[in-house]
Amino acid sequence: MDNQMILFEVKEQFQGVVYEEILEEAVVAALQAASPAETNSLTVLVIGNEQMRSLNRQYRGIDSPTDVLSFTAGYTDPDTGEHYLGDVLISYPMAEQQAQTRGHAVEGEIQLLVAHGVLHLLGHDHATEDEQSRMWSLQAKILAKLGLDIEMGGDE
Repeated sequence: MDNQMILFEVKEQFQGVVYEEILEEAVVAALQAASPAETNSLTVLVIGNEQMRSLNRQYRGIDSPTDVLSFTAGYTDPDTGEHYLGDVLISYPMAEQQAQTRGHAVEGEIQLLVAHGVLHLLGHDHATEDEQSRMWSLQAKILAKLGLDIEMGGDE
């Protein structure tokens, strides 16, 4: 996993409450659990509700913020040979609210959302019961590796 190129962008208002280390731990755990042995790169962005709402409206036709969005790129950089998976966007305010509702630390919720987003970039989905079962099983494995005993809520 040392070959992975993971870029992070945390909006200024969330710097000091979101640390790259927790984001990176979740990305690495997800890639180790679910990725082929190729070199992958991706970007994780932590943003606010207004930006998330705008993106959710633009790309999914839903005029409200959501907790996590994944945008698959799926191309190989001809110069480096790295496969660029895409971008995972996390709404910090949504993660904070969900963590309070579910009774655990916001850091754990963010790691759950990062893992969920990375799995989407790797082609996993939860549109059918079988797909959801496989994806939730992988997420549970990733979260256990991170030492977290939490799971996705019913609306993801």
